[in-house]
Amino acid sequence: MSGYFTIKGKAPYKVSEAEHAALEAAIDSDELTALALELGNIPSPSKSEAAASAYVFDWMKREGFSPRSVGATPERQNVIGEYGGKAEGANLLFTAHLDTESPTYEPDLDSAKYRSQTLDNREWLECWLEDGKLFGYPIANDRGPMSCFMIAAKALRKAGIPLAGKLYLTACPGEIGPEPIEDRKGVDYLGKDIGAHYLFHHGGVAPDYAIAAEGCDFGLTWIGSGYAVFRIRIYGQGIFTPIMEHPENIGEHPNPIYRLGPIIDTLHKWGRAMPERHRYESEGGVAIPKTQIDSIKAGIPYSFGTGTEIVSIYLEVGLTPKQKAADILHELNAMMRTFDIEGFDIEPMVVRHGFEANADDVAPLVAAVSDATKLTLNEPLQRANPVYSSMWRDQNVFNMHRIPAVTTGMPRWRPTPEDLKNSALIYALTALAICGRAPDDAGEISYKPVYGDNPF
Repeated sequence: MSGYFTIKGKAPYKVSEAEHAALEAAIDSDELTALALELGNIPSPSKSEAAASAYVFDWMKREGFSPRSVGATPERQNVIGEYGGKAEGANLLFTAHLDTESPTYEPDLDSAKYRSQTLDNREWLECWLEDGKLFGYPIANDRGPMSCFMIAAKALRKAGIPLAGKLYLTACPGEIGPEPIEDRKGVDYLGKDIGAHYLFHHGGVAPDYAIAAEGCDFGLTWIGSGYAVFRIRIYGQGIFTPIMEHPENIGEHPNPIYRLGPIIDTLHKWGRAMPERHRYESEGGVAIPKTQIDSIKAGIPYSFGTGTEIVSIYLEVGLTPKQKAADILHELNAMMRTFDIEGFDIEPMVVRHGFEANADDVAPLVAAVSDATKLTLNEPLQRANPVYSSMWRDQNVFNMHRIPAVTTGMPRWRPTPEDLKNSALIYALTALAICGRAPDDAGEISYKPVYGDNPF
């Protein structure tokens, strides 16, 4: 398939040249850059989103977007702002996540995963403008795109354009993670479940369409991939070290750690073949599932003397919208049965399936983004690079619930202030094209009791 979309539908509302010009003039590039930097420089690793959430809430309140907070815990709140909804029109929801990938900042954990130089990288928590480019992981993922739709909504207000349908502006915790596994369990380790999932069910939103604002290099996809984490436990025997007799064949060693070599080699070959065997392509994008061993755990390092009876491999596996975790489980079980070992078991510790929008249902939204992209960049809308449709993005939450959703946004790596401004304009134009313009005299909906003044 071509990298460009064949636009099948059309947006509900046709944006005029005057509206385009008014919105472009209403976006202050310096203000947008300052917002992205200020928001991005609030430390917000997973489980620590409270300060960033409060900042977004305060900004929305100050700008007149009537925010509310909804969360599973007081420390990890979703923020929902609103604009428009004064007449008949489609509702559009923008979402972006407050958390950013980072170390755990638990020294004993981080020292087992990261080199000291990696931990010292200032881009984990800091953002800055240098030589015309924006640095810092928080802006790249995902408070840069969040700032873009915040300023897009402000531009609609500044330009005096009332929306017919309602525009939801949402900032969520936990899109990146973590996931509760083994001794790290409970609500403190919930990730995606308390973000857009929780927002959808308890946030008071009813969108007709949704956009996950993420870095996509101005491409678009309505495919979202999922993932599973499988724990493969291999069993052996604990033998007191002074009486240990090492067999010539390593595969006969009683300590299961010694048996990892052939198993990892087989997993490697299986993983190399996965992208081609399970590649999925549709009108909405390309999903290429990949896999990697994320962790290995065996024994207790301070309780030694007999080796270990169990070694666990933690395997992350990407899932296209057409794959199920059960399919991968069957493949892994068949693979492990080829080894002459004392025993094994495989358990999916985390399962999140991928989803895609129905091509016909999402067509008006794609058309709106396409028109906005042409007006802003003077080039046609392209399908996002497969890497962006081969990962989890929160459009999955909405497509899961039959709300046609896409992900689209600014360049992810080293964006410029101009990139942010262009992304904000695309978002503003898209919002107007989807929600429509309300009559200029549309005011608050008047309240009239259903049963008159005295219902009894």
